[in-house]
Amino acid sequence: MLASSIPPSLLLFLHILSPFSQPVDASKHVELKGAPLSHLLLDPGAGHIYVGGVNNLYQLTTGLEVLLHVKTGPYRDSPECLPPIVLQECPSAKDTDNYNKLLLMETGQGVEPGSLIVCGSLFQGICEKRNLSNISQLIYQTSNPVDTQYVAANAPGVSTVAVVITTKNKQEGGGDGDVLRLMLVGRSYTSKGPGDIPPITTRRLFPVVPPRRAFSQEEELGKLVVGSYSDYNNHFVKAVVHGNHVYFLFSRRHKKEYRTYASRLCISDRSFYSYVEVPLLCQGGYNLAQGAWLGNHSGEPHLFVVMAAGQASTPVATNRSALCVYGMAELDTMLRRAQEVCYTEGGQGSGGKEEAYIEYGVSSKCLKLPKVSLSEYPCGGEHTPNPIASAVPLKATPIVNSTIQLTAVTTATEAGHTIAFLGDRKGQLQKVTPPTCFTAVSHMNGSAVSADLLLDESQEHVYVLTNSRLSKVPVSSCEKQTDCRSCLAVRDPYCGWCVLEGRCSRKHQCQRHLQPNHWLWSFEPTSQCVTVQSLQPANHSKEEQTQVTLSVPQLPALAKEESLSCIFGLLPPQPAIVMGNSITCQSPAPEHLPPLPTGSNHMILPVSLMFGHVTVTTGNMTFYDCMAVSRLNQSSQCLACVSSVWRCNWCPLDQLCTHNHSCPNQHIILNHRVRRPAAPSVSIFLSVSLSLTPPPLCLQDSPGPTSCPLVYDLQSPALVPMGLSATVVLRGRNLDVYTVSPLQLYDCSAGQSDCSQCRAVPKEYGCVWCPGSPAPSCVYSRTCSSKPADTCPPPQITKVEPASGPLEGGILVTITGSNLGMKYEDVVGGVTVAGIQCLPQSKGYKISTRVVCELQPSGKQKEGPILVTVGTTRGRSTKMFTYQVRLSSPVLRGPVSGGTRLTIKGRQLLTGQTSDLSAFLGTQPCYIVEEVNDTQLVCQTGSSNRTGLVPVRVLFGKAERTIPNVTFHYLEDPVITSAIPAESFYAGGRVIRVEGRNLDVVQQPIISVWVEPLEVQRVKRKKRLALLTSKQQLVFNSTMTTVRQTDQSETILFPINRENLDVPFRFKPGGVIAVEGQDLTRAMSKEEVKAWLGDQECDVKTLDSTHLYCDPPEVQPLRIHIQVDLGLVQYDSNSLLPAVPLAAQIGLGAGAAVIILSVLVIILMYRRKSKQALRDYKKVLLQLETLEINVGDQCRKEFTDLMTEMMDLSSDVGGPGVPLLDYRIYAERVFFPGQQTAPLSRQLDLPESRRQTVEQGLQQLNNLLNNRLFLTRFIHTLEAQQGFSQRDRGYVASLLTMALHDKLEYFTEVMKSLLQDLVQQYVAKNPKLMLRRTETVVEKMLTNWMSICLYSFLKVSVAGEPLYMLYRAIKYQVDKGPVDAVTGKAKRTLNDSHLLREDIEYCSVTLTVLVKNGVEVQPCPVKVLDTDTITQVKDKILDQVYRGAPFSQRPSADSLDLEWRSGQAGHLTLSDDDVTAVVQGRWKRLNTLQHYKVPDGATVALIPRSQSSGGVGVNQVFQTGEKTPMLEGEEEEGLRLWHLVKSSEDPEIPKHRKSSMRERERAKAIPEIYLTRLLSMKGTLQKFVDDVFVAILSTKRPPPIAVRFFFDFLDDMAEKHGIDDPETVHIWKTNSLPLRFWVNILKNPQFVLDVQVTDSIDAVLSVIAQTFIDSCTTSEHKVGRDSPVNKLLYAREIPRYKQLVESFASEMNNLVALHELYKYINKYYDQIIMSLEEDSSGQKMQLAYRLQQVAALVENKVTDL
Repeated sequence: MLASSIPPSLLLFLHILSPFSQPVDASKHVELKGAPLSHLLLDPGAGHIYVGGVNNLYQLTTGLEVLLHVKTGPYRDSPECLPPIVLQECPSAKDTDNYNKLLLMETGQGVEPGSLIVCGSLFQGICEKRNLSNISQLIYQTSNPVDTQYVAANAPGVSTVAVVITTKNKQEGGGDGDVLRLMLVGRSYTSKGPGDIPPITTRRLFPVVPPRRAFSQEEELGKLVVGSYSDYNNHFVKAVVHGNHVYFLFSRRHKKEYRTYASRLCISDRSFYSYVEVPLLCQGGYNLAQGAWLGNHSGEPHLFVVMAAGQASTPVATNRSALCVYGMAELDTMLRRAQEVCYTEGGQGSGGKEEAYIEYGVSSKCLKLPKVSLSEYPCGGEHTPNPIASAVPLKATPIVNSTIQLTAVTTATEAGHTIAFLGDRKGQLQKVTPPTCFTAVSHMNGSAVSADLLLDESQEHVYVLTNSRLSKVPVSSCEKQTDCRSCLAVRDPYCGWCVLEGRCSRKHQCQRHLQPNHWLWSFEPTSQCVTVQSLQPANHSKEEQTQVTLSVPQLPALAKEESLSCIFGLLPPQPAIVMGNSITCQSPAPEHLPPLPTGSNHMILPVSLMFGHVTVTTGNMTFYDCMAVSRLNQSSQCLACVSSVWRCNWCPLDQLCTHNHSCPNQHIILNHRVRRPAAPSVSIFLSVSLSLTPPPLCLQDSPGPTSCPLVYDLQSPALVPMGLSATVVLRGRNLDVYTVSPLQLYDCSAGQSDCSQCRAVPKEYGCVWCPGSPAPSCVYSRTCSSKPADTCPPPQITKVEPASGPLEGGILVTITGSNLGMKYEDVVGGVTVAGIQCLPQSKGYKISTRVVCELQPSGKQKEGPILVTVGTTRGRSTKMFTYQVRLSSPVLRGPVSGGTRLTIKGRQLLTGQTSDLSAFLGTQPCYIVEEVNDTQLVCQTGSSNRTGLVPVRVLFGKAERTIPNVTFHYLEDPVITSAIPAESFYAGGRVIRVEGRNLDVVQQPIISVWVEPLEVQRVKRKKRLALLTSKQQLVFNSTMTTVRQTDQSETILFPINRENLDVPFRFKPGGVIAVEGQDLTRAMSKEEVKAWLGDQECDVKTLDSTHLYCDPPEVQPLRIHIQVDLGLVQYDSNSLLPAVPLAAQIGLGAGAAVIILSVLVIILMYRRKSKQALRDYKKVLLQLETLEINVGDQCRKEFTDLMTEMMDLSSDVGGPGVPLLDYRIYAERVFFPGQQTAPLSRQLDLPESRRQTVEQGLQQLNNLLNNRLFLTRFIHTLEAQQGFSQRDRGYVASLLTMALHDKLEYFTEVMKSLLQDLVQQYVAKNPKLMLRRTETVVEKMLTNWMSICLYSFLKVSVAGEPLYMLYRAIKYQVDKGPVDAVTGKAKRTLNDSHLLREDIEYCSVTLTVLVKNGVEVQPCPVKVLDTDTITQVKDKILDQVYRGAPFSQRPSADSLDLEWRSGQAGHLTLSDDDVTAVVQGRWKRLNTLQHYKVPDGATVALIPRSQSSGGVGVNQVFQTGEKTPMLEGEEEEGLRLWHLVKSSEDPEIPKHRKSSMRERERAKAIPEIYLTRLLSMKGTLQKFVDDVFVAILSTKRPPPIAVRFFFDFLDDMAEKHGIDDPETVHIWKTNSLPLRFWVNILKNPQFVLDVQVTDSIDAVLSVIAQTFIDSCTTSEHKVGRDSPVNKLLYAREIPRYKQLVESFASEMNNLVALHELYKYINKYYDQIIMSLEEDSSGQKMQLAYRLQQVAALVENKVTDL
């Protein structure tokens, strides 16, 4: 059967998207790790995308934002071995990549959530379930899979497909609604690994009730039984669910060729009775399926398959491929036919030809069952044959052929049409159009498109998966097409032109797409844009309006209230009247039309039909101008007019071309479109003396060019002299229309040189001034090609005689030029000379060229231009006219204090005696200061008592002349507001900047500096600022301005080599030279300083009050004399070192002599000591017998205690919940150990007026810290400073951790970068020493990073119970024995240095403590020791009463008093020290219960201490939970305190000690007899120590991700630097995690637990922590008799702990942290700025400038901004 019977309309819907059809940035992509990426899954409900690749699994949003990323490999594996992999059993195992084979979504059932099914190639293809919302969360994973759980193919190139189905659970009871969820898997054959896995199997997903397992292949679930697995190697391509069936698409070898098959199974068939397959034939030799998609076409399901032609008879696909489509109905028909034939006809068809057979080499065969067998058993049964294969293929004709191998297909339905998207091996996504034309939609990264090609839920985007990229590509880009023509031309089935919206859109996006002609489909061949079929009139004269009718056949229908409008060109819209397909508009008024183009007689305007602002369609209309037709053809105007394509007519008597049908003088020649017989030729004789007037002829009925008057011959002579009468004979036709009269020949340009002369010609001559090219001239009006000038240019004055005149006037002034008027009247009243009217004289006037006027009196000396006004234009002379005598002054203002030099110019100024000459400004004299000459005098203004304008007067004796219209302006004196700088060296040289008001009033300001006497400086040093302010006064005296300044002379520069002035300073090129001094910035700035090194300049980088840093030249300069000699500088070079100095030789000799003398003394002392030792040895031998007895007694006693305590401890240690600290306090204690108030808890201590500015600056600093370059340069610069201590390094690291706590990923990257630098440093030295100590900022950052990342793990796994139980066990054991309150030594400890090496007699006492519970008082028994001090008793009572409560919520022992109550009235307050204390010599003993003789069972109570007693109050919170013993050397009135033992070497004998002196000496001689107490303590705590170590180092759970991440980083660093020694890498890991984090927690449980760690407990924890350290070292743990006791104590356990180690392999105030960090920036501000300025990348990012901005905001720091 042929599948090509698909409706042919399908072929019309497959189309190419044009290249780059998406708008810019329309498609998105994301690069992913794990190439090749193999599977893509879309969860539209949750909006998630899942991508599977090699060793990687991703969860993304639909916008391609990566949400989660999970590593799925590599792991040690081998396809030849079964999991779990054991290296001893599987030598071929190696690190193997995990290829993703299946990625499916399992929907939830009831309360059970859905899951993501992920199957890989590792461990024989086992699968796991992950959380759909969080793929990092595993729902199911088997660590020990069985052979029935091997699902996917274990080889990278072998395919696996699967689908999830849900059926009713018929065979099993229970479950969730009797639902059975299964997974049908198609798996290709692999040669390695288990060879008995069928091609198709059924796997259980839900329910999974033990002993059943998820993903298991169970017998009752069914499988495709195969005779030979290698013979039936199905290469699976796709598995889909359709209806009640599951379909598999695969290719397989059949006889000698490969075929593609489609097989089918009933969903309810668990036994595979219904299995049937049929070959798919894609005509043209395409036999290998590459990808498939089940889509719809015309509402019917179809299977779209991309096929490739196989290479010969191999399964290798070639580039030749095609797309074939198979209808699912036809496919089902073929499958049912094969079943029916095999069920009822023995596999034979009607013609006896085989149509069906049994496949896969099984023993079944086709039968002849009853005809109703198929209808009764549509899914087969136990009696029906299976598996069935059809011998008849389902054929299809390729829709598209391609020369590039197609790899993927998906389809979409748009507006009822099917569209196919194809992906190929070159990474192109395509839409196709027949027959075989391809165009790329989008080019990916050049690798093949995965078969998982998916559309999003809105069907607007395609998700394309290639080798390493996931792309989101829009299915169309209609919006890019901006007009109807391009929209329809794109031929995109998604697009169409929405007419009334004026845009290219998809159909559903056009609001009226259901109405005809509103949406024009791009892919429809008959679709045409709305066009104007005709426009009437198509052309019209621009001189009149008319009605324009447009015919638009495809005009969309409008609603009643809607209307259209017409727009002509860019003119305003005109309302349109719509009648069917005709639209009528009014053409524009003539005055609104734009001018014609130059050289054209018409213009074409677009006529746009508008719907609102949308252009529906556009036509063109021509507007012509008949006058322009004749004007453009001057030689034959009539012919051009009546022959034009426009409807123009000629008026011969008016010489007018018009669109009208009538002329002013009635004679008219119509356009050539009206044809009439030609008129006869006529000869006209013209003479200057004879007038001939033929009768008039009416030409109204004479159309066409033949009716035009025409002269075609001249019968008289062609040369006619001027002024001579002659007869002119013209021969032509139609000349009788004219009247013949005498002719007068004239030339407009003769004698008319300018516009005024031209326009003065009588009008009947028709002369006009034509401004055309090449130059303006006077021509006949009709020969002017441009518009004649209506007005003449302004008058132009070229000459004035004379140029000066007397003040009284009376002379004639002659003005020569052009355009000086067309007649005398034009210039009357229009001539002025220097602003004075000059009366024109008619006798001297010459048209346009000359004006003579009489000069009028001025009354004063003046100078000015001559102005001639003609009409509205005015001409101005370039030269000035002067009224004599003239006085002038250029300077017209000055200060009221005087001193301004005023120059007065004139003529004949030396009139009379010089002494008679004087000058005044108003009433104030102006003192003449220079010798006066005939033309000028100079005077200096005097002072005035007021400001204002005054006249300038010059007196010649008693005669006075005043400068006319000139006044002098007295202004306020200048005022000085500041003079900067205010300090200078005595030597001067500073540039002083003076600022103020009116400083420009003075002609020549002079500044003088007044030096304050030295004695005044000393007296007024503290008032310097006020003094400088008051002394900046300016006094203007004559031309001198004085500024008072204070000079400085206290700046001191120290020699550059202060240690030895005679030795040159050694300088290594590449650094900077630092010059030290005092008050360097007092009287100079960085910009003013010049430093010289020899004869070359040393570039000054930084200057502060004590240092000057300069960058010297790279080569040592020559030495020259300089003004301030700071010493010599010697550059280091590669030359040999100088000889040993004399001083060193002397020192070596003296040292050798001392050593020899010391050796002699030691030898003498040794001989003396040897003799003493022999005597002591004999004495010891006498004591050994007695010691043996006592040691045995002591050991038996300690062993008895040990056995008792081990039984008691396990029952007593337990208790209430674990008092864990919250994260904020934990971070405080880890980041800032030992600090009382960490920055985490503090607030910014700032005045409110500065808070906002400072916070703004700190936010900018925070932005700077997010720049990795700035942060690394900042850290390296700080670490390079000598004053930057180790404590500062740790503090800065913790502050950075706080500031970047919410950006942990960035913090991690910075830390990695710094660690890489650290590795580089240590690799060059000794790599094993790296991370051993916290010597750098990054090492403390690593500690903090580990603390942050392991907090959750610490709480749950370690501190949750094991660490707290260890603490409780230690405290319980320590408190059971006596503890010295002064020295901190205890009987029960692990630390030999804190061991109480005395046999203290004590007994246990049980006190009854009265505890108030609400209003009720309850007794509580508490065990204490009679040797306990009162404070120790109070602590033990509080421990019992507040058992399990956090320590911070308990009252302090110092805030309470212990009261002993005996009877009703006997109340005694007990204390450590009172008047009853025992004093022996200079020793005072602390009071104990034994001192007060408190009996066993006594009643006591804790009462609040009164304020006067100096208590610290109830509920005191300890910052770190630490408590240390009293200082041993504490003195109180000359007395020393002691408790159990005295700390001095020779203690006095306590009275309560009854032992003899000999026993005490024996105990002191060998104190090691008490070391058995350490063994007792160790044995008691052993279980709790083991629990903590196992919790830290357990391998039963995966290590924290942070640890794995950091250890991988260390491995990469070792590999990068070529470190092959595994011990080195082990040391790095040990130093980074166990020593840097776990030891810190073990020694300081108060970091994570709310408990109190006393000195005795701390001593025990130190031993345990040291044991942990020893367990982490790779070196062999050797011990001997000289080893420390602490190491001997755990010598046996350390090897066991080593095995554990080997198997292991935001509530913060960021502003405070930023403020604390800024203090370090401020401290090393110049060095940091210098470092940033020297870095080229830092310069580009302006890091130094940004840091200066921060400084300016935080502390108003003056910067170079």
